[in-house]
Amino acid sequence: MFVRSGQAKEIPASAFSSLPLPTEIGFLAAHGVPSGLLQDAATIAAITGVSADRVLIAHGLVTEEAFYRALAHELGVPFISHPKVSPKASYPHSILSGIVPLAQVAPAYALTPRGSQIAQLLHMRPSRGRPIALTTSSALMRAVFAIQRKGIAHQAAHGLSARYAHLSNHVDIGAPQIALLSLAAFAVSFTLVAASERAVMALASLMSPLFFGNVTLRLAAAFLPSSTSSSLLEHAVPDAQLPTYTVIAALYREECVAPRLVSALSRLDYPPEKLDIKLVLEEDDAQTRAVLEALDLPGFMEVIIAPPGAPRTKPRALNVALPLARGALTVLYDAEDVPEPNQLRLAAAAFARASAETACFQAHLTIDNTKDNWLTRLFTLEYAILFDVINPGLVEVGCPIPLGGTSNHFRTEALRKVGGWDAWNVTEDADLGIRLARFGMRVGDLPSSTLEEAPSTLSAWMLQRTRWMKGFIQTCYCHSRNPWRIFRELGPWRFIGTLIVSAGTVVTAFGYPLFMALALNAWLNDPGVYSDTIWIAALEAWSSTLFLVGLMAIAIPALVAIKRRRLWGLLPWVPLLPVYYLFISLAAWRSLWELVSAPFQWNKTRHGLARTSRSGLL
Repeated sequence: MFVRSGQAKEIPASAFSSLPLPTEIGFLAAHGVPSGLLQDAATIAAITGVSADRVLIAHGLVTEEAFYRALAHELGVPFISHPKVSPKASYPHSILSGIVPLAQVAPAYALTPRGSQIAQLLHMRPSRGRPIALTTSSALMRAVFAIQRKGIAHQAAHGLSARYAHLSNHVDIGAPQIALLSLAAFAVSFTLVAASERAVMALASLMSPLFFGNVTLRLAAAFLPSSTSSSLLEHAVPDAQLPTYTVIAALYREECVAPRLVSALSRLDYPPEKLDIKLVLEEDDAQTRAVLEALDLPGFMEVIIAPPGAPRTKPRALNVALPLARGALTVLYDAEDVPEPNQLRLAAAAFARASAETACFQAHLTIDNTKDNWLTRLFTLEYAILFDVINPGLVEVGCPIPLGGTSNHFRTEALRKVGGWDAWNVTEDADLGIRLARFGMRVGDLPSSTLEEAPSTLSAWMLQRTRWMKGFIQTCYCHSRNPWRIFRELGPWRFIGTLIVSAGTVVTAFGYPLFMALALNAWLNDPGVYSDTIWIAALEAWSSTLFLVGLMAIAIPALVAIKRRRLWGLLPWVPLLPVYYLFISLAAWRSLWELVSAPFQWNKTRHGLARTSRSGLL
């Protein structure tokens, strides 16, 4: 049976024409494939500029196995469903080239030819004695993974540290950092015992520049204009010029939301023949694998099983798929994501207009299960502030951006150039944003939304936020090993911006309760109690000012975000944001213990538990 029912997208009748059948699919007419389907594929191939065989398989007009069985029959060579490959097979080159040596003398090679390669084989008409066989691309990939599993796992975990040791969190903390931390710990402990009041005030004053910088950026971002998608829609790229787009999604124990993800990705408004979607699973995740196998995935979607290895993190899984990306552009999605259907087209238009230094566009994340409870409402506000106000503002001022964990659109070669993701950083997105800046690359703002599901219980939220803060700390000490080097790479202004968005985020989370306590102390106690010198009085005034300005930096971006996202129902929840940030501070302090006890532990967030949905899509 050649035709896969229910997979093909409707093709407008106006697109049909009497085009000659391309060589790479013309032979199928003699193997039972209706001429109308072949003509449709030829038409779409001519419009989009891809090979007709890719159109047939991507649109689900012909199954991959049926196509290569027919081609093998036409060429008079064997078809192998489960090839046993030689240890000489290489990753990723054997998979990308579609040719792999077999662990036998005859046939010696298995092929998965595409496009012009098919035409060449048909023209040569190899004899039955030729040492080749045909197989499917998925079978070839599984065979290479089976024989090279250890090497693949090692490359995914250690690829970055092997190329750029100074940029990987896997490299131990440096001696200068240890000395500095030891000195700081000694100074703090000594002064807290010897003069606790003044020590606290001195500590607050040392932290205040980063806190003030963070507050300043937040307030500045709130008053900067935001971009809209209308200008990108006006400069849409024609289908024939659209690049192939790779989509990578790492899933682990996501059997509840996997069908929704497949549905969301299938609804992307992008030519199927130019989609290269890779769903990466862990080897022991039998439940999610069974769900995906039962779905009958479209021809432009494939499942990759990551070989077991350490660390068990999302970035390691992503690194397994990155070398296999066929697209000029690559986007990352999470298992619970529902991106806007036109997001890839908008990103392609944005890259077409952007400078060569722009390596990434960050789309906007928004929470869909807002009405579940008080926590999801405040989470929605936090995401609206970050992705609709702060990040666009940072782009406007040219500041490096700690990326969000999903909906990052990359130039694939740029992503490979910087080493992909750090498998040893549990907030790999923030680290990657800083690393892109160190390579002289920029991140742009993409005005397109991706719906996400927020954790609806405080325990789940705390585990997730502890991991995020732990990763931010890892990012800070990873990029502080050689301060002079990063200063030279970034320049003074981008260096200060990087310091604020990375170390400033950590310091603000740790110091938020301290500034709050100092401000309350200054207001509630008699002014003369702690003001025995003018300097102490000045520090009290400074801490109170910072706290007030900090409250403004919470409230004003929140109001701007509500207006931009039209979340008017969340207005009554803005006064609770200071309390919400206390929970973030608690997660930051909790992350210190986990940083010591389990630095690479990935706290898994369960999905598929939402009780409400603003869009109706969750």
